[in-house]
Amino acid sequence: MQTLKEVMHRDVHVISPEASLKEAAQQMRDGDFGMLPVGENDRMIGAISDRDIAVRAIAEGKPPTAKVREAMSDGIVWAYEDDSLETGARLMSDHQIRRLPIVNAEKRLVGIVALGDFAVESSDIEAVGATLSEISMPA
Repeated sequence: MQTLKEVMHRDVHVISPEASLKEAAQQMRDGDFGMLPVGENDRMIGAISDRDIAVRAIAEGKPPTAKVREAMSDGIVWAYEDDSLETGARLMSDHQIRRLPIVNAEKRLVGIVALGDFAVESSDIEAVGATLSEISMPA
C-alpha cells in the first residue's frame, strides 16, 4: 500500500492570519504553489488559496494590504502521512479540495499532497480520474 508520505511535497510554508494578502500571493508565486495553510499559535486554523485571494478579496474590492484572515477558508482538512493514497483521495473528493496538508503522528505539518501528485505517482489511474471528477463537481 502506497502512503501519502511517498507522494507528498515536503517543502511546506505556513502563513499567519495577520499577514497581508500581498505577502500570501508573493509566497505562492515564489514557491509556485496555489495554497498556504494558515497557522496561529502552532496550529493550522485554515487555508488560503490563490482562488480565495482572487474571489474573496480582489473581487470584493479588498486591498493587497488586507489580512489573510479576511479571505481564508476557516478550518482545514488534513491527513496523516501514513494514510493510504486512497484515504487522501477520498478526503479530497469528499471535501472537494485539490490540495491536502499532511501531518505526522504528532500532528505537525510535514507536507502537502496536490491532486496532480496522484496522477504522477499513482498507478491506479481510474481512482485518480474518479477523484478528479468528484472534486470538480459543483457543490
